[in-house]
Amino acid sequence: MPLNPADGPVLGALYGTDQMRAAMGERAFLARMLDVEAALARAQAGLGLIPPEAATAITAAARVEALDLPALAAATRNTGYPVLGLVRQLSALAGPEAGRWTHWGATTQDIMDSALVLMLRDAFALLDSDLARMVAALAARAGEHRHTVMAGRTHLQHALPVTFGYKCAVWLAPLLAMRERLAQLRPRVLRVQFGGAAGTLASLGGQGPAVAAALARELDLIDPDIPWHVTRDGFAEAVAWCGLLCGALSKMAFDIMLLMQTEVGEVFEPHAPGRGGSSTMPQKRNPIACEYVMAQSRGVHALVPQMMAAMADDHERGTGPWQAELLALPQAFGLTHGALTQALTIAEGMTVDAARMRKNLDSTGGLIVAEAVMMGLAPSLGRGAAHDVVHHACDLALAEGISLAEALGRDPAVTLPAEDVARLTEPSNYLGACDVFIDRVLARVPR
Repeated sequence: MPLNPADGPVLGALYGTDQMRAAMGERAFLARMLDVEAALARAQAGLGLIPPEAATAITAAARVEALDLPALAAATRNTGYPVLGLVRQLSALAGPEAGRWTHWGATTQDIMDSALVLMLRDAFALLDSDLARMVAALAARAGEHRHTVMAGRTHLQHALPVTFGYKCAVWLAPLLAMRERLAQLRPRVLRVQFGGAAGTLASLGGQGPAVAAALARELDLIDPDIPWHVTRDGFAEAVAWCGLLCGALSKMAFDIMLLMQTEVGEVFEPHAPGRGGSSTMPQKRNPIACEYVMAQSRGVHALVPQMMAAMADDHERGTGPWQAELLALPQAFGLTHGALTQALTIAEGMTVDAARMRKNLDSTGGLIVAEAVMMGLAPSLGRGAAHDVVHHACDLALAEGISLAEALGRDPAVTLPAEDVARLTEPSNYLGACDVFIDRVLARVPR
């Protein structure tokens, strides 16, 4: 029975994804450690440090299916790390002659860190693929609804008119930045780890750097300037990026939840029979995808400080912080992909009620464009006086339940013709640079 709901056969359908569990789960970790051991043998054989036939045998034996997992668990419980037991099994599987050359000059952390890097490469690919779909979906919504006027809201109150296309572009812009950040962080994260016992590769004499470079080529990773056993900024940055991505997704999810409220009813998650329903209230269509974007994002945000704290490694091998990373790193990526998948469901399938948007926009009788009227009166009255006139008209409109235009018509200080007042109080005439901003964001979307 998994302790983490994200790994359970039932609740796992809500948290995380099967694809990310396959990329970042324990079986993947073991398989990737074997990949690193096999690549190390090939790299060293290519440099003449071990016999070529040993590398061939080690590579053939490095299959996760061949591992005795109960025995490996017992060995891990005894030593505190899985690598010693894994190497012993790999050596036995490779045969006595080849087995004596496994793990040559390496240390436990070299194998575990390099394996995690390989896992992160797969995780980044999953996230980037779905993030590209998310970008495409929101870009389509932004273009489709660039002229769909709605109430912009500040402090949850009507503020000024915007368009739903503008709102989608606001959600889209940080996701474009997330893809840029991902491309930038990959070279800082996808680096081989190979430093030996204390990071100096002393056991390999003068061949240490050459082995590290050859191992990097075998694994298609970057060869760093120096081993990073106790400099953990790469892994911390990877999880911090997950936190930023989840923050951007949470903003969209929170907005959608608010727009789905019964009293607002402007945008909705895609609906299917039974989705978001209640066990007792048949009418309910709850914002279930939004809720799981928010929940999983909060889980990721709780893990970011854990990774930051794990950067405080002591001397040449940490006593605890390194081990704490394993509790945070896979979970963070699992929950991030879960949040992104739920957000993608919303972005690709949302329904927009433009008529309800217009009804809500008109519900204040033009008050939402009070600023437009003030700016229209300011050239003749002065800005301060115009503000006071419009403020008084707004108070009158609210008190008597009349439109702003009617309230303005009662004020002798307002000398604008009625058609000018009508123009100023039409929300679609006061959208500012919405179109410009939408175009700027859409111009950054890859074609």
